[in-house]
Amino acid sequence: MVNGVFQTTLEISPRSRYDAIDVRARIAERFGDILEGFKKVLYCSHHTTAGYFDQQLAHRLHDRREGVDPYMRKFQALFPLGAGYRHDEMEMRSELSPDERKAEPPNGDAHLTFIGSGLESCVTVFFMDLDGVYRGTARRRKTSIAAYDQERTVAERVAEVPVSRHAIDSVNLADERIGLSQQIEELLSACPVPCGRLDISLDPAERAAGVTVNEYETLLMRHDLTDVLDNPLRFAARQGRRMLKDPRAVPAKSLGYARYDVVRVIHRLIEAAGLSDTAFEVFLTKLMAIPASRRLRFKRSLSLPVTMNPEGKGQVLAGRYQSPILIQWAAAPRQIRKLNLRLSRFS
Repeated sequence: MVNGVFQTTLEISPRSRYDAIDVRARIAERFGDILEGFKKVLYCSHHTTAGYFDQQLAHRLHDRREGVDPYMRKFQALFPLGAGYRHDEMEMRSELSPDERKAEPPNGDAHLTFIGSGLESCVTVFFMDLDGVYRGTARRRKTSIAAYDQERTVAERVAEVPVSRHAIDSVNLADERIGLSQQIEELLSACPVPCGRLDISLDPAERAAGVTVNEYETLLMRHDLTDVLDNPLRFAARQGRRMLKDPRAVPAKSLGYARYDVVRVIHRLIEAAGLSDTAFEVFLTKLMAIPASRRLRFKRSLSLPVTMNPEGKGQVLAGRYQSPILIQWAAAPRQIRKLNLRLSRFS
């Protein structure tokens, strides 16, 4: 207990590849009724294939597995295991060492289910594991918990993030070239917070955009949705020439699944053919944008836990592969998106 805040980190072993785990019950088993004395509890997953539902969605699902499981099965059917994801072709994963490639599970479906279903890394209620067991061995998951009574906003800032001229785009907000990480570090240096939360939200004036937390990995973000879904992106990747010649050949029913950085497949085809900024690109992005924004759960804000490192400096707590990601499905004025940063202190 520090400054009236209870903090702990649990290690969780799921019982199966997909599992819904009541973390509050796990805390009660280990610490008794300690959470009962607090008004609020923040739960944070360190992983990109295991996370939490926000409270509003959890309530809509009746806060029970009987509601959660059918909801998740819909997205698991949309992104089935072993569907030939580029992310799962270990020989192409240059960021992994040879030993890591041998141990890394094929989990492209779990990443896409996390993104598509609206799971978050930092909220409450059930801990949803989408990749919990590999080759008969339960993966070791970590989740941090902070219980507190009060929170106070100590700093706020508006950040501008550059995006491409393309209507459909995704941006790794952790990329140092974006400049957001430096602004967050400035906030934490100016207002040290022993325990708290950083909220990153789209400015209310922003439209046709969302944010999430996941692994920003090239094969996952640029290719896998094209291979999973029968959509125009997959059509373009496999039969690019025919699509460029006849955009009307794209099945209308499949246009609802376009998302994230995978659209750069199409961008490269368009640019290679000298068709940038033509009626074709406008036609394609308009058809894809509206169904995509309605079909999948796009969030307008995300939260990241804040703590102090051993040197007494504030830092954002995140897992090894976690990155905040901004997505848009319509072009932004001036190729800029505004984000509101808010730093809160728990007590």
